[in-house]
Amino acid sequence: MKILVTGAAGFIGFHTSQALLAAGHEVMGIDNLNTYYDPRLKQARLDQLLPHENFQFHKLDLADTEAVHAVTLPWKPEAICHLAAQAGVRYSIEAPFAYARSNLLGHLTILELARGLGDGLRHLVYASSSSVYGEQAEVPFSEESASEAPESLYAATKRADELMSASYTNLYGIPATGLRFFTVYGPWGRPDMAYWLFAERMMRGDPIKVFNHGEMERDFTYIDDIVEPLQRMVVDAPARGRHEVYNIGGSSPEKLMDMISTLERAFGIEAEKEMLPMQPGDVTRTYANVDKLVRDYDYRPGISLEHGLTQFATWFREWNQQS
Repeated sequence: MKILVTGAAGFIGFHTSQALLAAGHEVMGIDNLNTYYDPRLKQARLDQLLPHENFQFHKLDLADTEAVHAVTLPWKPEAICHLAAQAGVRYSIEAPFAYARSNLLGHLTILELARGLGDGLRHLVYASSSSVYGEQAEVPFSEESASEAPESLYAATKRADELMSASYTNLYGIPATGLRFFTVYGPWGRPDMAYWLFAERMMRGDPIKVFNHGEMERDFTYIDDIVEPLQRMVVDAPARGRHEVYNIGGSSPEKLMDMISTLERAFGIEAEKEMLPMQPGDVTRTYANVDKLVRDYDYRPGISLEHGLTQFATWFREWNQQS
């Protein structure tokens, strides 16, 4: 199958592209390789993909609709895995227009591409976020939980993507699926994530910044527990006119202080901790109810935080020696 992967040089896009190529699919990757974090990491991921004979890459900004369509429409992808986005809760406070450009206009570019492909497109799968739930009182979060009070602009753009997708499904029959990711981590991860920032500072001997005085919980989800169902979903062909949204997470939230202890064991370093108040836009806890994904796709996350952070620590040491 011919599959378009946007954000192919990003964390989840890279791992997903690898899995799809290993399964024998043709992959066209798109990424703008922006400088939100070190482009060398993005290029290093890309360098792992480029030697594959079934992979092609185009450096494009999704907000450049004409350029994207000029490359993708003639290729006629049978499925789209749309993972490109401007990520980060806190950065959305500093650079709001970057989120409008990437997450709104970029998403619209993909929806218009899907419309142009017509019946030739079997499935559009796109990234949403657990951030859409905001500061929920009831846990675990289910897809029916309220998602109309986002705590950040990033979350608002992701909820808008879901609504835009639903409208295109209603208008044009596009089979589309949104995935609300819950705190994805692992090797080749994102340097703006807490576990990476902690690891970096621990290895330098600097104190780590612990927000809300450590009173936080996250539903950490190892990258393999994301990619395995994601690649199956991309090649699945739901009925035309169907739009679904799923939580995808470990469904086992961990206290922030427990995560730090696990990371300390993985690196063999005791971190000095700087306790700080909550940051704007952040939430106290996330917790995924994945019953719907289990029912429809037999989802079985199985990688513990201990194992996952150990895998990350091994990779992180190697990456730091190379870079």
